[in-house]
This record gives sequence, structure tokens and C-alpha cells, in this order.
Amino acid sequence: MISNDISNTETVRNVFVIDDKGTIRTILIYPLNIGRFIPEIIRIVQALQMADCSKGSTAANWMPNQPVIIQPPQTFETLQERIKEIEKNQNGISWYLSFKEPTKECIEENEKKKLKSE
Repeated sequence: MISNDISNTETVRNVFVIDDKGTIRTILIYPLNIGRFIPEIIRIVQALQMADCSKGSTAANWMPNQPVIIQPPQTFETLQERIKEIEKNQNGISWYLSFKEPTKECIEENEKKKLKSE
């Protein structure tokens, strides 16, 4: 890719993560003098797969098999249920930031996709 901000003739290193539906999910742009960090690219793909499978989000510095962030409650009733769950399981900070362990199915699916890419 050419970046007019850097040069009209030299390329920058771009990484595009495109899902099976053809949607660009991640774009990384590296300067000319910096190499790509493959472990981070693999972690991004695993985080996208885990977030999709678990219907959750991955936190900053998330690593495979760590808990995912649960989507916020959509109703007052589910908000109250979430607060009780957090008090019982100690799995969050508040109703808007709570976590769940990835399901066995999501972990296995992530591992299968990882093995295919190797």
C-alpha cells in the first residue's frame, strides 16, 4: 500500500483481517522501518473469533482462554439480575463491566481454527 503522508513511491506494511463474510475487521498499518508482530496479529484473530463465538467483548491485553466481557444488560430486570450475579460470583466490577469464562465450545472452536492456520 502507498501512504501519501509518508511517500508517493514507497509502500507501508498493511495487515487486513477479513472475515469469512468479506468484512474487514481489522486494519494495521506499520511504518516502513517497523516489522509486523505476528503474535499480535494471531491474537487479534483469536480475539475476534472468541468475541463472535461468545457474543461478548475482549478486554485490553486479552489473551486466549481469558474471560470475556459480557454485553451490557438491555433491560432493568436483566440489570438487577446482573448485579445479583456479580455479588454471588464476584465476576465483575459493576453491572456495566462483568466477565464470563469462555464456553468450552468457543475454546475448542478457537483451537481448531488456530490449528488450521498453522
